[in-house]
Amino acid sequence: MNKKVLFVLTSHDELGNTGLKTGFWSEELAAPYYALTDKGIDIILASPKGGQPPIDPKSEDPAFQTDSTQRMDKDTVLLDKLKHTLPLANVKMDDYDAVFYPGGHGPLWDLAESTTSQQLITAFYTANKPVAFVCHAPGVLKDVKINGEYLVKGKNVTGFTNTEEDAVQLTSVVPFLVEDMLVKNGGNYSKTADWNPYAVVDGLLITGQNPASSEKVAEELSKLLA
Repeated sequence: MNKKVLFVLTSHDELGNTGLKTGFWSEELAAPYYALTDKGIDIILASPKGGQPPIDPKSEDPAFQTDSTQRMDKDTVLLDKLKHTLPLANVKMDDYDAVFYPGGHGPLWDLAESTTSQQLITAFYTANKPVAFVCHAPGVLKDVKINGEYLVKGKNVTGFTNTEEDAVQLTSVVPFLVEDMLVKNGGNYSKTADWNPYAVVDGLLITGQNPASSEKVAEELSKLLA
């Protein structure tokens, strides 16, 4: 395909004031990464601070391992890429065909508030390039506007549900609930049963509900890139 996709990962590792750690969810990097690279798409990783982004320790629990995460654990090329993510401020939209944001709770703190990230998403979208987000990552769209209107306004979207957040007992810890924010900003929010794969495409915007949806989001992204 000879296409290049930018993956933007969180640099944030504190789960509110709980004293617990967070970061990106490993499956939400691994599954889309292989779904795309196996099709010959080149993937470059970036994060707000550059360097090694934090992995949510919970996502390394044996209960959450998949073929993709096990493949990542042995993939020296990907592990080296992770150690050397580009600082987000140094990224140029022109170098890429699309952007993809894996989730985990971390993005709700740093990427959701990052004007650099907001400007980057706007640049991709207005250049007619796909923008994709999974699980908590649709939260980074919180303040993204195009021509003064929220990007998600009037768009079909999904993201981590209130009931899923409740199930992981972090409703009172996160700075905001992804589902509530998408609705508040005018998104036409939909979802499936908790923890089931679900992805929504609206033009150039692709969103996925939860970790199980990450491969589905990547498949939809590869269709747009084709």
